[in-house]
Amino acid sequence: MREFTYADRVERVSPSATLAISNKASALEADGVDVVDLSVGEPDFDTPQPIKDAAESALEAGHTGYTTSNGVPALREAIADSLAEDGLDFYDPEDIIVTPGGKQALFEVFQTLVDDGDEVVLLDPAWVSYEAMTKLAGGDLTRVDTAAHDFALEPAIPALTEAVSDETTLLVLNSPGNPHGAVYGESALEAVRDLAVDHDFTVISDEIYSEITYNGVEMTSIGALSGMADRTVTLNGFSKSYAMTGWRLGYFAAPEGVIEQAGKVHSHSVSCATNFVQRAGITALEDVDEEIDEMVEAFAERREFLLSAFADHGIDIVEPEGAFYMMVPVAEDDQAWCDDAIETAHVATVPGSAFGTPGYARISYANSKDRLAEAIDRLDDADLL
Repeated sequence: MREFTYADRVERVSPSATLAISNKASALEADGVDVVDLSVGEPDFDTPQPIKDAAESALEAGHTGYTTSNGVPALREAIADSLAEDGLDFYDPEDIIVTPGGKQALFEVFQTLVDDGDEVVLLDPAWVSYEAMTKLAGGDLTRVDTAAHDFALEPAIPALTEAVSDETTLLVLNSPGNPHGAVYGESALEAVRDLAVDHDFTVISDEIYSEITYNGVEMTSIGALSGMADRTVTLNGFSKSYAMTGWRLGYFAAPEGVIEQAGKVHSHSVSCATNFVQRAGITALEDVDEEIDEMVEAFAERREFLLSAFADHGIDIVEPEGAFYMMVPVAEDDQAWCDDAIETAHVATVPGSAFGTPGYARISYANSKDRLAEAIDRLDDADLL
């Protein structure tokens, strides 16, 4: 068989660790094994009915062709209005590109802003694809640990100050965050702002979990801080907050020049996001507040259940303030622990080392309380707690 020569850019990256675990769980299930899958970052709720109705109406109305590359004007207007509610009132509809999923939005921004040898700074633990996207773009990684500070950003600011320099191109913020569920406070973000201004680097603010916070915690968007409007790319999407993972709809908002250049990547790769899905996105932004509240309430109950269950086993968990994940301290060899969990207890989790933070396993509580209780029992029976 002929041997192919592969591009350096793909040789630099590994497959997604989260998807690899999910695929392993699916393979076991195909063999008849009952797996409690706590690896997947996907709400276990159906897409709210008004969104599905809007998509059906759009299909019936014939919205099945291409749209303008950057997205239908009505959706970009709705997104601009939504961003304005978070203090980002400087974004016009023309400053927004709608993409097939939030991951595509990130990919386009990395391809636009990161060149060979450019420094990208990540706050560990960091979502697995940030590293891969940096390497695909040819960038170099600098990582700053927050695990030593219970995933809080403010006590890690001195380390971040040491890490960044005039050579830094990009810093990635994810708040509420995957995999830790931390929500960064305004004072910490102001410190990041000061560093970004002093060293003239750009910040990607990944706000995909912005609607999912607990106990009255409110997310601050760093782009709303003074001095950040022209150095922030704000990214969001519909997968998590609106239970629309399979619909593939995301977006980013950025200064005019970034939109102009990123539009080249967008138009030459995906052309546009799906027409009728974009129409449904308008309804998501304007007409499903009650459904979101119900989802967040269910996540909050599950979070409390797990915190209590782990405490009963003598395991202290850093309480997540947002998203639907928590980091569980496990054995030093977290990969081996996760392998034992899925092979022995048939519970799927993701090793913390995949996020740059060994010694932990990430679990998703986007699952019913009954299944979460089953997972705890199985891990306990397998002497993994």
